[in-house]
Amino acid sequence: MTTQIPCQRDLFDIPDDVAWLNCAYMSPLMKSAVEAGEAGIRRKAHPWTVAPADFFPGPEEARALFARLINASADEIAIVPSVSYGIATAARNLDAPAGSRILLLDEQFPSNVYAWRELATRTGARIDTVPRPADDDWTAAILERVGEDLSIAALPNNHWTDGGLIDLERVGAALREAGAALVLDVTQSLGALPLDVRRIRPDFLVCGTYKWLLGPYSLGFLYVDPEHHGGEPLEHNWIARAGSEDFTGLVNYRDDFQPGARRFDVGELSNFVLMPQANAAMRQILDWGVENIQATLTARNEAIAARARGMGIDSVSQGLRAGHFLGLRFAGGVPEGLGARLAQENIHVSVRGASMRVTPHLYNNDRDVERFLDALKRAL
Repeated sequence: MTTQIPCQRDLFDIPDDVAWLNCAYMSPLMKSAVEAGEAGIRRKAHPWTVAPADFFPGPEEARALFARLINASADEIAIVPSVSYGIATAARNLDAPAGSRILLLDEQFPSNVYAWRELATRTGARIDTVPRPADDDWTAAILERVGEDLSIAALPNNHWTDGGLIDLERVGAALREAGAALVLDVTQSLGALPLDVRRIRPDFLVCGTYKWLLGPYSLGFLYVDPEHHGGEPLEHNWIARAGSEDFTGLVNYRDDFQPGARRFDVGELSNFVLMPQANAAMRQILDWGVENIQATLTARNEAIAARARGMGIDSVSQGLRAGHFLGLRFAGGVPEGLGARLAQENIHVSVRGASMRVTPHLYNNDRDVERFLDALKRAL
């Protein structure tokens, strides 16, 4: 049973005249996250207060919090600086034999494209791009492309331009039957859309924190299925090696790694400014409950979509679209300069592909929505 969450604007520093309907671009930080980051800055100003033992609790808390969001264990989580870093790690540790296919979506976000193009060039595999389905059913379109010659499917949970939803449990099952690997970039969904890796069973899953996880820029997390825990990391840093907790023994070089997915950690993962922000944000998301966030944002977006339809503006229908995500489609395309005109009124959305993304969060109120719809009507 889900619960509608009342407006949480007081937890953010958003002026009354700003309608930030653009979480898919970048979320604002909560006041608690800002305070945590500022405390980290002050700590770095006094390095004599930072002991070797302080390098480990923040990252370990982060692993545990992120693991709770996806129903994983902390040992299955690596800390990365970006989605592209996580995708590159996956590409290094998966096979794409000559003649096999690597499956991508039309207009997929570039960070989950370029590494696969490079891998295909290097191995002789080929990129197979699923065209945008006319009926918006990405799941069916993907399932039609699954076959024995498929080596890897690199996908999102929902499309970043319009929220088109993929049933990852069905896709994951089909890929396993075909012997293909599944790599997910869930930056545009995790934190607002429930996800369970035990049911989907991806090989790798990566997520940046600066959107729906309400966290900082330049930080992310990588889930690694235990099958790949013996793989090759992108870099060889000191903290990922076994025994790194003993600073006096770091000159005793080790060939073995920290347990689980920690071998894939980025160097300097103990970031004393970013990590506390991410942890504060994830604690709050878990307290709200992702299912409750999804229910609340779904109701908000359905109301906006209904009003937009009254203006002749379409969107992907409910059931084929992630509830937290709304991509508005205009006959003849998004009017030139519409996003900029809205921004002049301090109403912020974004245009991606053929859609205008409207992506509110719990910090938005009814006034934000009314201002947006009123401005939209006047602009048409």
